[in-house]
Parts: sequence; structure tokens; C-alpha cells
Amino acid sequence: MDRKKALLVALAALLIISVGFKTARLFHNDAGEEASIAREELRTIRDSVLKGETLLAIFLKHGLDIKDLYAMREVAAKVYPLRKIHAGRSYTATVEGRNRVNSFVYQIDGDTVLKIRKTGTSFEAERADIPYEKRLLSLSGNIEDNLISSIGPDHEHLLLALDLSDIFAWSIDFAVDLRKNDTWRLLVEGLFLNGEFKRYGNIIAAEFINKDEPFKAYRFEHGGKADYYDEEGHSLERVFLKAPLNFRRISSPFSKVRLHPILKISRPHNGIDYVAASGTLVSTVGDGKVIYAGRKGAYGNLIIIRHPNGWETYYGHLSRIAPQVKKGKSVGQGQIIGNVGSTGLATGPHLHYEFRINDQPINPLSVKIPKGWPIPAQELAAFKTFRDRMDFFFSKPQDLQKYAVKPGKSGTPGESLL
Repeated sequence: MDRKKALLVALAALLIISVGFKTARLFHNDAGEEASIAREELRTIRDSVLKGETLLAIFLKHGLDIKDLYAMREVAAKVYPLRKIHAGRSYTATVEGRNRVNSFVYQIDGDTVLKIRKTGTSFEAERADIPYEKRLLSLSGNIEDNLISSIGPDHEHLLLALDLSDIFAWSIDFAVDLRKNDTWRLLVEGLFLNGEFKRYGNIIAAEFINKDEPFKAYRFEHGGKADYYDEEGHSLERVFLKAPLNFRRISSPFSKVRLHPILKISRPHNGIDYVAASGTLVSTVGDGKVIYAGRKGAYGNLIIIRHPNGWETYYGHLSRIAPQVKKGKSVGQGQIIGNVGSTGLATGPHLHYEFRINDQPINPLSVKIPKGWPIPAQELAAFKTFRDRMDFFFSKPQDLQKYAVKPGKSGTPGESLL
């Protein structure tokens, strides 16, 4: 009996060990399955940064694991510091089962995003282009009042109007040259993401008919730089801009005799007055050197810039002179030099603008500005082919649905990407 008892005890022990082993293996499998499920059950958070919101506040709002925040900050530091997130920018996070971040994508600007993703037990970060699909779009309109109202008042169309005015800034003064029923046409990149329009990209070609005179512009790239050219391949960029600020009206033209609105006496008005809201940015019309920047009698805050060939430009009544604009400093065409104001003898906010040649006042609107540099001869054939294709799309905009712009090759229509 003792031997029987011993055998039974041994069998019972083996059975317990066997059951325990199976149970342990079952628990192990369950844990593995739970871990697998946790990894597979990813949830997605799509949101935008609120005013004053930090990344820590975003983590707390969505209940994310703070340990991941510190790791993400560290890897992103050399790519794009996460302390620089801005209100209104979108972000997308994928989160694992226990609120651990698997990936995080933040929109840095209109073209790039910060991507952070988990790799094993750590994170890696990179800055990447937004994968827009670029389609070539056709837009057109008539001038009834001003350029902005003819294109559209919303943010995207306002930017488009500014771009168009910049392209023709050397040829058309949008304050005084526009006439009712002037027309414009554009071929412009439309940037789409997942089939949804997001914003406009570069203007590829433009036509503006002002006072029955056509002006054309074609965006063409050579030597690694894109520029706008006329039909013959001359750059639209010239020595001087037509005007020092956008979207304004002239209240006092150039005149040899004018009744001064404050002094009530007749005397020459050696420039033109552009009415604009106080604070409107003022830019220099050409490259040059600052020979005066400060207060000067009736001019109020005044900047005088000397350009090559004895030409000078004056910018008066400024509310503010940009800090970097000082006597002896060089400035570049289009550089912001100050803001519209009403300092000195002024009835309201406006810019007094003068143009002088060898110290003799000249009507800025009558100055003939020479054409810009031409496209190199070896590139001219390619430019003309591109120009003719853009003109074809101007004449038959319905054919644009067959084409899209190849990613990374602005200005070159390619086969449909749809």
C-alpha cells in the first residue's frame, strides 16, 4: 500500500505540474494576444493647436502618456522644436491602446510637416514635404472696382491677388492704372490633398489687359531659379517697381503748382501721395543706399535712397522707419523700409513718394523703366515651347482637366495624375 500511495502521489504531482504548465502557457498566450491587440487597436486624433496651447496641454487634453512627450521633444529638437507650435496649425496623432503615442504629425507651414514616429522603444523625427497633388487651374475675371474684389475677398484669393500684383508690379501701377472692365486670366497651381482643394500654389502664367494693352507673364525655371518673363523671354523684374506699396489710391498727383491742403498756399508738389491705412508696409522700389532716415520738417519721418545713375527716391510721412534702415545701409528692391503714417504736414495717413534724377523732381508715373534681362539663348527654345503651351491652355481652359502639374516641377504641365 505504501508503494501504491507513493505512486498516486507522484502521479498527482505530475498532473499538477502539467496543469500548471498549461495554465502558465495560457496566461502567456493571453498576455501576448492582449499586447498584440493593444498594438493593433490604434486610434487617431485630428485637431488644431488652440491659441496659447502648448504640447503639454495637448497631451493632457487627449490623455496621452507624458513619458512620450519628453522623448518626442528630444528627437524633434534638431528638426523642429516642439515649443514653436503655432495656433491654427493642424496635427494628427495615432495612439496605441494604453495612450502611448505611435506617431505624431504637425503642420509646420503650408508646405512642410514634422513627422515623429515610434521605432521600437524610441522615436525618430523628420521634416517632410506635404504630398500635395498639383493641378493646373484656370481663373479669370473683370475689374469693376479693384483687383481684390475681382478675384475674391477670402484669404486664399487675397494672397492670389497679391501674387498677381507682385508679378506685374514693374509694369502696372494697381493704384492708378486700373480701369473698369480691365480683364485678367490665370493658370495657377491648385494644391489638393486626398482630393480636397487646400490652397493655391504658384501662378504659372498670367494675362492682364489694362487699358486695352495686354501684359503677359510666364513662370519659367532655368539655372535653378524660377522667374516671370514676358512673351519674348525678357524678365518682368526691372530696375524699379512701379510703386512702393500695394492697393492704394493717389490723392495728390505730381504737380508744378498745387494748393497745399494745410498751408493753403500754392507751391510745387514734387511727388505723388498714396492714400493707405496707417501702418501699411512701404517697400523700396529699387536697390540702393540709404542717404537719409529720420525726421525732416514737413516730410515728417523721411527715407531717401540713392540708386545707381544719380536716381533718388523719397518716402515721407512715415509712421515708422524700419530699424535696419539707417544712413549708409544698403537696401534691396522690395525690401520693407517703413510704414505709412501722417507725420509732418499731413491731413491723414498717406505716403509721399518722390522720384529724382540728378536732384531734379520727376513725375514717378512718367519714368520709363527699361526691360529686364532676357532668358539665355540656349534656353529660349524651351521657353517658347512652354509659352505656346500655356497660350493653348488660355484659349482652351477646358483641356486642363486632362493635365496636372508634376510634383516638384512647377510650371511644367504633365500627364494627368488623376
